Amino acid sequence: MFLVKKIEATLLFAMIVLPLQVLISCATTDVSGSQSAETVEKKKHSSSTHFADGTKILNSADEFSEKDALLVTFAGDLMAHTPNWAKGDFPRIYKDIEGFVQKSPLSFANLETPVAASKPYSTYPAFNVHGEYAQAAIDAGFNVFSLANNHTNDQGLTGIQETKQYFDKVREQTKSSSRPVYAAGLKESKDGNWTYQEIQSGSWKILFVAITEILNSPSYSSYIDFLLPTEAKRAQFVKDMKTLREEHPCDLFVISVHCSEPEYVFKISKSEKDFYYNLLEESEADVIWCNHPHVSKIWEVVTDKENVPRKMIFYSMGNTISAQRTSPKFNAPETNRDYTGDGYITQVQFERGKDGKISIKKVDPVIVTTYIAPDGFYEIRMLTDSLIQNLKDSGFKKWGEYLAERKKLMEKIQGTTVWQ
Repeated sequence: MFLVKKIEATLLFAMIVLPLQVLISCATTDVSGSQSAETVEKKKHSSSTHFADGTKILNSADEFSEKDALLVTFAGDLMAHTPNWAKGDFPRIYKDIEGFVQKSPLSFANLETPVAASKPYSTYPAFNVHGEYAQAAIDAGFNVFSLANNHTNDQGLTGIQETKQYFDKVREQTKSSSRPVYAAGLKESKDGNWTYQEIQSGSWKILFVAITEILNSPSYSSYIDFLLPTEAKRAQFVKDMKTLREEHPCDLFVISVHCSEPEYVFKISKSEKDFYYNLLEESEADVIWCNHPHVSKIWEVVTDKENVPRKMIFYSMGNTISAQRTSPKFNAPETNRDYTGDGYITQVQFERGKDGKISIKKVDPVIVTTYIAPDGFYEIRMLTDSLIQNLKDSGFKKWGEYLAERKKLMEKIQGTTVWQ
């Protein structure tokens, strides 16, 4: 069992913002302490994150060149407040991150708004967008969407049905392309079974389920993959997911949970952890990918009895794009609400061994921030030292200094390893 013994070891975090700077365990060093030219060259192209005992999770890129591996990207919430859509030019939102997102064949995001063309654009508390807003995210590289969240029924049954119709159409249009689009969380009819997507990426088969444990209104919940977060309902869901995986054998089973945990709170409840670990153990899920708090939380890599990293839990990725931070506290960057302007996008490299077992070989989390450009445009930027320096050099010292502090604060939200 995964919880026989639990030791949390902080993952080395130097690779978060500059993921291609590396620690090579076999690096050679001369007597003066300087590294060989060969080692320096390797550092340009690879990186390593270690467990506490030195076991590597993140290896050099060339180690995967002939391995049976799959790179998957996990992002957070794609919100649609007025500043996110009022200026149009939606592709600009993603311009800075699209290269990173497109590195992997599968990139997951939580779309926290209906997509209903028959209704006008709308902001909080009842969101709505049109197809071009979602299409910008798709064009940027996101191609696996959770549609189950507390805003799913913001536009009533019409919004639910039009959102499903939109993604069904996109799925059909892209099914033969190099980057098919998938979505889960909405039912075809009232009181239907849990929905799911079977995703084929090369020789890999991925089973994807998206649920929400919270709705802002009970209206039309029977058309949504909604799970009332009681102990009994969760226990039944675990059984249902076990059956689903048995009926649909796969290499990876990813479950998206829009959790019932409070917003803007970093604490993780015991009941939440117990639920996720039951899904990992009893349902044989491989990744639990959670959203809703709008702030980033820790993530966990879970090992098996042989201490091989096999599974992951993302407790919250935070916001990937939003306008919840409209007035940054430049003089108080540690303000709780300011965390809503930053998030993580994490790439995970899975490897399939000759025995068919899946292990995790790479965990590559990158901090992103919602930057308000001088023209008032809200855009996602990778929160790097170069961005900070460029802002300072360009006359935006206040923004540069603020983001430098925000980067330090975000780096304290770290990954842990859960050992058996």
